[in-house]
Formats: sequence, structure tokens, C-alpha cells
Amino acid sequence: MPDKPAISSSELGTLWLTYQEKTMALRLLEYFKLKADDDQAKDIITNLYEEVEHFIEKINATFQQEGAVIPVGFTSEDVNIGVPKLYDSGFDIMFVRLLNEISMGLHSLNITMSFREDITIMFKEMTAVTQKYYLLCTQYLLEKGLLPRSPYVSMPKSVEFVKDKDYLGGFPMNPFNNKKRTLNTVEVSHLHHSIESNVTGMQMITGFAQCASNEEIRKYFLEGAELSKSIIKEIREVLLESNVLSPEPSGGHVTRSTSAPFSDKLMMYCTSLFCSFAMGSNSLGTAFSLRNDLAAKNAAFMKDIFEYAHKAAKIMIKNGWMEEPPQMEERKQIIE
Repeated sequence: MPDKPAISSSELGTLWLTYQEKTMALRLLEYFKLKADDDQAKDIITNLYEEVEHFIEKINATFQQEGAVIPVGFTSEDVNIGVPKLYDSGFDIMFVRLLNEISMGLHSLNITMSFREDITIMFKEMTAVTQKYYLLCTQYLLEKGLLPRSPYVSMPKSVEFVKDKDYLGGFPMNPFNNKKRTLNTVEVSHLHHSIESNVTGMQMITGFAQCASNEEIRKYFLEGAELSKSIIKEIREVLLESNVLSPEPSGGHVTRSTSAPFSDKLMMYCTSLFCSFAMGSNSLGTAFSLRNDLAAKNAAFMKDIFEYAHKAAKIMIKNGWMEEPPQMEERKQIIE
């Protein structure tokens, strides 16, 4: 009897997805660690690079032990470290912070779909690493003045309960009465987070548009930058209606370089990954927003982001860049 059972379909699927994400991250970190001009930032990126490399080796070993083919993922062909900096100082850590935020969610979800002890432990270790570097990146950005905190609020002095269903309003039945209640702190936290992630995403994708080699892909990235811009604008308007200001990150702008540090394939996959994260974040924002107009706005954002992500899938398939996840057996074909 074997020491441990074979990995299940969900474990194979989550490891496969993790391999794609981690090999992409490794290529990005390779570039950022060589271009970092701040010693503290370089240390964070270099140490994270070593951690990510270690986990890729562990996933490789698991695939080999199980007799599964090693995915292609992203290789040295997808990064060009010899080109000038595409982003100003600060963007590297802002980007790595967001990447760790995405990874934290993925690894936590993957634990719930794992059964074998060694696989569960691996995802638990990955979660701990991403939490560690997320906090390091946050502290770095705060110290450098590159990450504004969410808006402050007066501390509550008494406990309050919702008194009527108007609390859920936002689309009043009376068209002459546009009054909406002030945002609560839970709603503000999700709106602020959405602005923060969209600003980083907009800067990232603007850089991608500037250096993409394919005209169709350049246009696609420009469309994504405009989508992020429109979401930021709408959320700011919602905050201003409640007299809430939400400052945005001040650093990490795109340089004038048009030399691509990454392949079009990697940039498309990275954009697709960020779209998936954005849809998940908007789902949470919808779930925890008690004002009807906010839920409707988030639903509209998700629709636009989904349609944009669907275009990415089509472009990647057209160019032969979408690696197919492991499939379940096609029983009809086997039997026939």
C-alpha cells in the first residue's frame, strides 16, 4: 500500500494553477530585483524571489512523483532583463504587494480544496509567505509615503441598530427624493481598496500598452487602462457624495521606455489574473455593501471586467498562449 494516496483532481488543478501564477511571478521578480534602486526594496524582492523559487521546485517534485507532465508556465524566454526601467521607483513594491494579496486569497482557497496532508501543508506555507511579504511591502510603502491609508472617521460612542428598510436604499421610489444615507465604514473600506488596486492596475497596464509588440494587444491594454480609469472615477464620485476623500498612491509611474521587459504572453496572463482578482473583490464589495446603489455599481463593474477578461482569453487562444489545464477523462471517446 502506498505511503500516501495519489493526488486528487482538485489538488492537481490547484497545483497546476499555482505553478502558472508562481512561474509568472518569478519572471516579474527577476526583472524588478535587477531594476530596484532602493536597497530595502531590492532585499524584499530578492528574498521573495528565493521563496517563490523554492515552492516551484516543490510543485515540480510533486508532479514528477505523481507521473504528471510539468506545465510550461513562464520561462526565461518571457522576460528581458536587459531593457530600461518601465516603471519609476515604488511601483515594484506596489505591484509585489498586490501580487501577494492575490496569492493570499488563492492559497487560502486552495487549502479548502486539498485533502492530502503534504499538499495542504504546502499551501499553508505559501499562505504564510505571502502574508509575510504583503506586510513587509505595506510597511515599506507607508514609510516611503507611497501608500495612503483609508479615510479616518470619528470613533462611535454608542451602539446603533438599523431602524427601517430605508437603510438599504440608494434607488428611492420617489424620483424627486435623491437622498441616500452616508456610507458606513465597511462600505468605505471596500471602495477605498477598489481605488487602490485599480490605480496600481492602471499603471501596470499602461506600461504594458507602451511596450507590447502586437498592435491588437496594445489596443487591448489601452482599453483596460480606460476601464480602470472609469471605475476609479465612479467610486470617487460615490465617496464625494458622502464628503469622503480617498487619496490615491503617489508613486510608481510609468517611464518613457517602450522596450518590453516581458513577453506579450506574460503580460496578457498577468492582466487576466488581475481581472479575476478584481471580479472577486467586487463580489465581496457587493456582499458587504448594504446600500442598493453600491451593489448595482459593483455588479456593473463585474460585468465590464468579465467582458474585458473574456477578450483576453480570445487573444491568448488566438496566439497559442493559453495553456490547457489537466482534463478529466473523456469517457465517450475512450469507450468509442
